[in-house]
Amino acid sequence: MTTFFSALSTGAIYTLLALGFNVVFVSAGMFNFAQAQFMMVGTFVSYWVAVQLHLPVALGFAFGLVIGFSLGVIEERVAIRPVLGKVAHAELITTIGTGIILDGLASLLWGTQPFQVPFFGSITPIKIAGGYVDPDEVIVIGAAVVVPIALEVWSRNSLLGLACLASSEDRQAAMVRGINTRRVSLIAVAAAAGFAGLLGPLIGPQTYAVYNIGDTLAITSFVAMAIGGFGSYLGSMAGGFAVGLIEQFSVRYLSAEYQNVILFGALVILLMLRPAGLFSSARVRVV
Repeated sequence: MTTFFSALSTGAIYTLLALGFNVVFVSAGMFNFAQAQFMMVGTFVSYWVAVQLHLPVALGFAFGLVIGFSLGVIEERVAIRPVLGKVAHAELITTIGTGIILDGLASLLWGTQPFQVPFFGSITPIKIAGGYVDPDEVIVIGAAVVVPIALEVWSRNSLLGLACLASSEDRQAAMVRGINTRRVSLIAVAAAAGFAGLLGPLIGPQTYAVYNIGDTLAITSFVAMAIGGFGSYLGSMAGGFAVGLIEQFSVRYLSAEYQNVILFGALVILLMLRPAGLFSSARVRVV
């Protein structure tokens, strides 16, 4: 059970990051490969606020949100908007470049050594069903369940959510119907980046603040999104927890050397059976 709770905690991190990927994908029809770096920045901001400035943790959440949102606005204006729709998938290269720049800036500002981000609550493990789970893991798991459900409801029952779906489906048609697709793209990228920065105090105690942690998280979270289905918030939750379970139990019963082999093998098998993922379906269009 302890391994199970650890797997859920790891999967929750993948879920929350995959949600950021999907927010941008649903709203702008693109992938922002700097999303994991915004989460990395959030962990450093949390460490800076809690350890170096000795300020309340609430300011760690607030600073992470504001800094992440601001970086997202800059990225959308500088790295995404100038190339979006002009060169096929050029935004993939520019967002990867943004992530590399953020990695470099983090290493210059804080160095390459990992920093432990203190948890703002109790650190006494909780015993549940014969296993142990840390309080910070419980909160992260809870967030990974609540946030996808909230996003799914919002996207289907709010004007902005429907506008995001329409913009992703057909930007030209959405513009004809009066939707400002540029504004939708800006809001999506900035909101996803702000959300990633906000998570710093939650995930930092587990991942530590490391300048290159985003590189590993980005790949695994993208796999989680592929398993759950691109564009599905509930799929992000299912895919994230599935990846966490596969990783942790592979290490426990086999070896860490086979972890990635089993994970990507499971991904290949799933995509052969369901190419669109667990929670998405292939769409047929009349041309």
